[in-house]
Amino acid sequence: MAHFRTKSMLALLSAAVLIAPGQLRSHPHVFAEARLDVVVEDNRMAALRHVWRFDELFTSTVLVEFDLNSDLKLDDEELATVASVVHESLADFDYFQFVTADGKDVAMKAPEKLIADLQDGQLIVLFESKPKETRPLASKTAIGVYDPTFYTAIDFIEDDMINVENLPASCKQEVVRPDPDEAIAQNQQSLTEAFFDPNDTNDLSKMFATRLELSC
Repeated sequence: MAHFRTKSMLALLSAAVLIAPGQLRSHPHVFAEARLDVVVEDNRMAALRHVWRFDELFTSTVLVEFDLNSDLKLDDEELATVASVVHESLADFDYFQFVTADGKDVAMKAPEKLIADLQDGQLIVLFESKPKETRPLASKTAIGVYDPTFYTAIDFIEDDMINVENLPASCKQEVVRPDPDEAIAQNQQSLTEAFFDPNDTNDLSKMFATRLELSC
């Protein structure tokens, strides 16, 4: 049963999406509202604190799958199982987060654990991740959340859902919401190559993801 639950959550969270030749990515089937708190200490990014609130439809699917005692709710043990399965499922996807410093990827540690909760009929997932290496903020740092398979749509509904703690006065922050038409036009070559290459591994959905840019 545990193996079945893991496979089910992998599919639901797009960690096992099958893409047919000639297709780019699946369109979103799961939706979540995100909140991100960026913790800055001593002019360096110390941690990212994520909160995701999933839609009611996906929550009901999780409830059916993980409510083992059939009491129409998720108790602490069942929520712990949900968190553990999500943690395992997203490991190969860097937990749907991306961080770049001056255009180069910043390696992040896997979160030690995830916390799952059920509030007002919606699944809530919380976790914290930290950079693998400690270094000062780059002149241009970008941080965002996205699903590289396009199966899950995670976005920040309002700009203030992204918060920076202790940002140095010399730094500026901006929430960037890419225009889809402009993103497609600017990345036409990559999109064309991906269309004809079923083994393409470019994270095309990253170009559409809302991101926080820090300029220092």
